[in-house]
Amino acid sequence: MDAQSTNSHLSRRGFLATSASVAAAGIMGAGCMDELMGKTGKDKIPVGLQLYSVRADCAKDLPGTVAKVAKMGYQGVEFAGYYDYKAKDLRKLLDDNGLVCCGTHTAMDTLSDANLAATIEFNQTIGNKYLIVPWLQPDESNPKQGWLKYAERFNVLAEKVKPHGMLVGYHNHAHDFAAVEGTTGWDLLAGNTKPEVIMQIDTGNALSGGADPLVYLKRYPGRSVTVHIKEFSKTDKSALIGEGDIDWDQVLMLCRTVGGTQWYIIEEEKDAYPPIEGVELSLKKFQEVRAGKA
Repeated sequence: MDAQSTNSHLSRRGFLATSASVAAAGIMGAGCMDELMGKTGKDKIPVGLQLYSVRADCAKDLPGTVAKVAKMGYQGVEFAGYYDYKAKDLRKLLDDNGLVCCGTHTAMDTLSDANLAATIEFNQTIGNKYLIVPWLQPDESNPKQGWLKYAERFNVLAEKVKPHGMLVGYHNHAHDFAAVEGTTGWDLLAGNTKPEVIMQIDTGNALSGGADPLVYLKRYPGRSVTVHIKEFSKTDKSALIGEGDIDWDQVLMLCRTVGGTQWYIIEEEKDAYPPIEGVELSLKKFQEVRAGKA
C-alpha cells in the first residue's frame, strides 16, 4: 500500500492514546523516558528474543537453548509455545538464566471465556504481562466485519486482564495490511480498540506487506509497547538487521518517543544461518545499529 500522510492521524485520538499509555505505565512496566534513554541519552530499552526463531532447537532442548540465548546477551524471551513444560518449570528456567518473559504469542482461543482464567494463571506464573495474538484471518466474504468483531473482543479482553496487571495485543503479518474497503485490517483493529491494546508492529512483516512501519508507529502512538525487530530487503532475502531496507534510526527514534515501547523483540526467520547462529548474529547487528555503527 502507499505510505499515507500521518499528520491527520496524530490528532486528539492519538494524544489520548499516548496519555493512556503513560497512565498505564504501571501495567507496562519499565518507567519513564529518562530510564529508557539513560543518563547519557543511550537507548536503554531491553532486548528480547522471540523463541519461534529457534523453535527446532527449543523442541530438542529447551533448557539448553534458553541458556544459550541468555549467554548471547538477550534480556528476555517471548514464547510461541511451551514444549510441554509446566509454567513453574518455565519460570525456574527463566530465573536460573537471568531472563524475564517479555511476552507470549498465544492463540485467540486461549483467550476465550472458557480458557482465559487458565491462560492468565499460566502467564502470571511465568511472569508475563503481555498476551499477544500472533495471527488472525477474518472470513474473506466480509473481512471488515471480521476485523471489527476481533476489535470488540480485544476491548473486552483488555478489561478482563487489566486487574491482573496484563495487556492484550496483536502481532502483524503481511496480510494484515491488505486493502479492506478503503483501509486495512491493521487500521480497523487499531482504530476500534482501546488505547491500551498493544499493536505489536513487526517491522519486517509490515514492509513485506507493503506497509511502512514508520507510518504505523506514528499513526498509533503509545500502542507499540513491544516491537518485533526484523529486517526486510527487496533484493536480499538473507539480509540481517541493518543490511536491508528498513530505516532503523527512525524506527528506534519513534519507539523511544511516540511508540511507548518497553521491549524490542528480535525475530529472525531467515535460513541463511543455523537458527541459533542467526539469532546471535542478529543481536550483534542490532547492537551495532543502536550504537550507530551499522
